[in-house]
Amino acid sequence: MKAPNLPQLIEQAQRALREEARKRQEFYAWLKEDVKAEFINGQVVMHSPVKERHWTAVGNIYRLLSSFVIKNKLGRVASEKALVTLKRNDYEPDVCFWKQEKAAQFTADQMKFPAPDLIVEVLSKGTARIDRGIKFTDYAANGIAEYWIVNPSKQLVEQYTLDAATNEYALINTYTGQDILTAQQVNGFAVSTLSLFDETANMQTLATLLST
Repeated sequence: MKAPNLPQLIEQAQRALREEARKRQEFYAWLKEDVKAEFINGQVVMHSPVKERHWTAVGNIYRLLSSFVIKNKLGRVASEKALVTLKRNDYEPDVCFWKQEKAAQFTADQMKFPAPDLIVEVLSKGTARIDRGIKFTDYAANGIAEYWIVNPSKQLVEQYTLDAATNEYALINTYTGQDILTAQQVNGFAVSTLSLFDETANMQTLATLLST
């Protein structure tokens, strides 16, 4: 606010944002169902193939979360290909969850979705900087209430929830092994951390979730 050239800086920012908005519309026109890409701060970010431990963790998390949510009619869960459209950027999170009041508005042909209530990102070498950087800040700024950062190489989960006073994420806990991870936004969902990484534990946990 003390900069004497503040009006010029604002004008430059507005021009940059208008150009970014134009590129964003081009991104929407270009994007196809068989392409995994995100639009981040004016740039199209393509995603490379991931290691086995990454897609195993994504599959395990999605299997447990989606089965529980469907069984209890809590909302919708998507994995990797749902385009989450925020105020400035567009992301395809590894796993995300919308409560029923949001999910009830979705249509069969919809390709762009509002901010979820929970987002899960599984770290890889190529995405860790973004997951802990711009996404961490942007998810909080757009009111996404809960964020999990999953490290498949260390079999560890960091659980963050949004602090309403600061509009920033606060670390609730870090979970490993037999620690019980309890979702804040998915009512009643509590699983061992191991079940997110180990397929045998995953199947056992799934059977328990579906039987109760």
